[in-house]
Amino acid sequence: MNKRLWIFGVLSIMMVSGCALTQKVGTGEKTPVGPVPVIAKYSGSPVVVDGKLDDPVWKISPVYNLSLAKSSLLPIEKRMDKRQGIDILRDEGRAQLAWDENYLYLGIRFYDSDIVQEGTEDQKHFYGTGDLVELFLKPEKNTWYWEIYGTPNGKKTVFWFPGRGRIGLPSGFEPGMELGEVLVGVDIKGTLNNWKDRDDYWTLEMAIPVKGLTKYGDTFGQGSEWRVLIARYNYSRYNPWTELSTVPQLSIPNFHLLEEYGKLVFEK
Repeated sequence: MNKRLWIFGVLSIMMVSGCALTQKVGTGEKTPVGPVPVIAKYSGSPVVVDGKLDDPVWKISPVYNLSLAKSSLLPIEKRMDKRQGIDILRDEGRAQLAWDENYLYLGIRFYDSDIVQEGTEDQKHFYGTGDLVELFLKPEKNTWYWEIYGTPNGKKTVFWFPGRGRIGLPSGFEPGMELGEVLVGVDIKGTLNNWKDRDDYWTLEMAIPVKGLTKYGDTFGQGSEWRVLIARYNYSRYNPWTELSTVPQLSIPNFHLLEEYGKLVFEK
């Protein structure tokens, strides 16, 4: 009987402590409900996909800063690394989205001390060969989604998964749309694949055809519902680990956490 009372008392204290911590962290503010909005601005003229980021729409599109995940679960060696500042993002990244009737546009500026990409052919798993940006797009009301890559040497990949439960099957690594209709333009301030120097940044523009995104019956543009994640692999000789960063910020570095993707907002 005394043991039961003791356990009950401990649980009560834990519950009260938990509520107190929640209130303290919130500092009087409510936790946002639902996905983080990520705005894509309408472009009145087609974006010139050359990597320069000098089109008018980029001057009015919100700029989103990439972040490390809130907690790192992978790999075990990184979790055990207790060096001060190990969890600080060293190479910042910025991303923007735009759209028109024919394309969804991605623009990025990734500051990068060591620009590297050793893959030389399209439709490859570039996260294993160097730096890249990954764009994930998922219609809200369906299970399928796209995983689209752009690299600093202008290469591209499009994977399409019928659902997260089919990841890893060979069929998921076939092009999810006409690869030739996906446009990529890059500009580099630095040198590619030279570990001996220090680089500045690389910029990229990507155009994803609307007809590819709607081939399974989904709608696109204002009134449609999509989820989005912009992600980055950053390799550098100057960093202690490969950096994985995203918009929106994830709870852990897993780019397939569909529930944590942002809500794509089409503004016109």
